[in-house]
Amino acid sequence: QVQVVETGGGLVQAGGSLRLSCTASGTTDRIERMGWYREAPGQERDMVATLTNGGTTNYADSVKGRFTISRDGPKNTVYLQMNSLKPEDTAVYFCKATDEYPFGGAYWGQGTQVTVSS
Repeated sequence: QVQVVETGGGLVQAGGSLRLSCTASGTTDRIERMGWYREAPGQERDMVATLTNGGTTNYADSVKGRFTISRDGPKNTVYLQMNSLKPEDTAVYFCKATDEYPFGGAYWGQGTQVTVSS
């Protein structure tokens, strides 16, 4: 099993920055990809940014140029640097760790609230 824990959410004014951290623990040697997703009230959970073990990144169009996903040190720790935040970025942000094929495991954290005031 894999446990995923996010930290770093909070309240920030529009135009400000926040950095989220995510650490996976447990059986992490099968993890192939980690990513950030967000869920605003009344909306579906959407992909924000993902990063594979090979270094390939993928971003939602709405955050390109403002958010950066990165890995530092152990491959099971990722960060989301969020700059130029907008009120529409307000959501609960979740980290997800995904096992490589064919294991197929997907593990979610509990989420961390990000609120951007105008």
